[in-house]
Amino acid sequence: MQGMCDLVAPLLVIFDDESLSYGCFCRFMERMIENFPNGGAMDMHFANMRSLIQILDSEMYDLMHAHGDYTHFYFCYRWFLLDFKRELIYADMFCVWECIWAAKHVASGQFVLFLALALLETYRDIILSNSMDFTDIIKFFNEMAERHNTPAVLKLARNLVLQLQTIIENK
Repeated sequence: MQGMCDLVAPLLVIFDDESLSYGCFCRFMERMIENFPNGGAMDMHFANMRSLIQILDSEMYDLMHAHGDYTHFYFCYRWFLLDFKRELIYADMFCVWECIWAAKHVASGQFVLFLALALLETYRDIILSNSMDFTDIIKFFNEMAERHNTPAVLKLARNLVLQLQTIIENK
């Protein structure tokens, strides 16, 4: 399936051992397989993104809805399919993957959603001031690939988790 080489290549680089890389890849795919066709995770990611942005940034949601309604979040497909692998330089990608894997145990098993929202929020002012539509946002994030301030995005993602937890606790 398309995308699997993107997921195994970093493992081969970091482990420099084919059998260890294969074992880790098999374990990795247990989580990722639902993102591929015939799995239901991608639709769930899109629906959860829609809910998160409505709760945490209704202004951004309204803009997305008003400019061609791209609240389907299809522009996030590659992010979720590859755990942001093509969005980041290798060193940052390893850090992000480690955070995604660890977050399952300490914050949220859905940390990928908060990373995606953090990417959007990082460029919120640019997106809003330019009234970006679906095509604009795809082009923008394709051009921004490997140019993100990953520590800032991770910090924002953690803050978004806390923000949602606070909202839930105060209900």
